[in-house]
Amino acid sequence: MPQIFAALASGILFGLGLGVSRMIDPSKVQGFLDVAGAWDATLLVVMVSALAVYAVGYRLVMRRPKPILGDVFHVPTRRDVDARLVLGSAIFGIGWGLAGFCPGPALTALVLGRTEVLLFIVAMLVGAALHDVLIEGGKA
Repeated sequence: MPQIFAALASGILFGLGLGVSRMIDPSKVQGFLDVAGAWDATLLVVMVSALAVYAVGYRLVMRRPKPILGDVFHVPTRRDVDARLVLGSAIFGIGWGLAGFCPGPALTALVLGRTEVLLFIVAMLVGAALHDVLIEGGKA
């Protein structure tokens, strides 16, 4: 049960950070991608800040013999870059640029009650289900 509360607290903190930084506003993301026009560096500041916090936090956490609320750390071991990774990243990036949303900010933006946010969430869930059926063979 403590793991659920820790996950909930982390999600709330993440959502608040997205809201305070206005990353739930698609125009912020699209403004960042408009390097030839009215470029908005806000997303860059958010990314750099997040990476700095992560880098420090990761080093501190990995010094521990085990997680506080678990038995072992689950750290990815694969380091190769394959076609699926590149293609998936490209699809994610294109979708993010076109819609101005990625999953975290979209879920946070649901509180705004905007139709386009709901449509994005539905499209994201349909895409995930199609991936499970067509690519993974329904084993997810």
